[in-house]
Amino acid sequence: MIIKEGQPKNSEGLNEAHAIMNQYLRAMEAILQQIEAYSQEINAFAAADADSIEQFRIRFLGVKGIVKAIMGEMKNVPNEQKKSFGQTLNAFKMLAESKYEVEKVKVEGGEKNTGFKLDISLPGTPAPSGSRHPVTLMRNRIIEIFERLSFTVAEGPEIEDDWHNFTALNLDENHPARDMQDTFYLSTDPAILLRTHTSNTQIREMESRELPIRIICPGRVYRNETISARSHCFFHQVEGLYVDENVSFADLKQTLYYFVKEMFGEDVKVRFRPSYFPFTEPSAEMDISCQLCKGEGCAVCKRTGWLEILGCGMVHPNVLKNCGIDPEKYTGFAFGMGVERPALLKYGITDIRLFSENDVRFLEQFSGV
Repeated sequence: MIIKEGQPKNSEGLNEAHAIMNQYLRAMEAILQQIEAYSQEINAFAAADADSIEQFRIRFLGVKGIVKAIMGEMKNVPNEQKKSFGQTLNAFKMLAESKYEVEKVKVEGGEKNTGFKLDISLPGTPAPSGSRHPVTLMRNRIIEIFERLSFTVAEGPEIEDDWHNFTALNLDENHPARDMQDTFYLSTDPAILLRTHTSNTQIREMESRELPIRIICPGRVYRNETISARSHCFFHQVEGLYVDENVSFADLKQTLYYFVKEMFGEDVKVRFRPSYFPFTEPSAEMDISCQLCKGEGCAVCKRTGWLEILGCGMVHPNVLKNCGIDPEKYTGFAFGMGVERPALLKYGITDIRLFSENDVRFLEQFSGV
């Protein structure tokens, strides 16, 4: 009997409530004594075989087992006692379950034991590990060298609009690079395309970043070219940009001298040839002595002993204006190189198509690099 608020509180009702409460408490005390006795039995249990552990499970954890029966007594427990009594029941249940699992493992382990003892001092079976792609190795190496010169990495979208890929870079409307034979267009009105160089990232950085700017822009680019041993329709580039006051061509040359010496060694020879790019003025191509034939002449360098590795120049004033930079106050230099070409030279690879054929035999050669 539970006394509710508003119920008459006569002495007869109170006596009856006390009697019922005492009855519940005595029943709980008896259950707690049972739990104590069962706990001792569980702790003392040691399974001899699979049959004994199964009997233990049925007795304590089965549908009609002791744990389930005792848990059913919760409905008779007064509300103010449910929390403490519930904790006791949960501890009892966990004791039975953990004992069952421990003894089960012991029995199953004993049945599977054939007398063989594992020697944990023996070396384990080696897990095969992969390796970085040679293009990734070369890109990371290029980034590492320029980071020593305080260049930071900037990235941009591979799908670009006409302004950031062509117009802002001083390429007029009739420039051949805009032709569909040279560029992959996704739409023509408006002009959306796969970027042909990572110079789009330079434009975006000049539009948004505070001066001075000293960045390198690695990424994948796309051009509609015939696939051969020397060219592909997609490849990777790393472009660099430095814009500040009083930047000169001498700064550009010394930066690139440092790069090739670090990349290819102190013995590499370097030459600059005048060239033309719409986005730089003056412009140059930089060649290095062929690392495959050591300058003697081979099929890769077309028997000249030299290989072009990048184009460079001083940022054109029109490009600076297009990005909102005053060309009377600021100057800058830019350069760009393919990642595959230095990788060919560095690792002695003669066919650029190997980089994208996913031949495991080719890739496994770089596991130690």
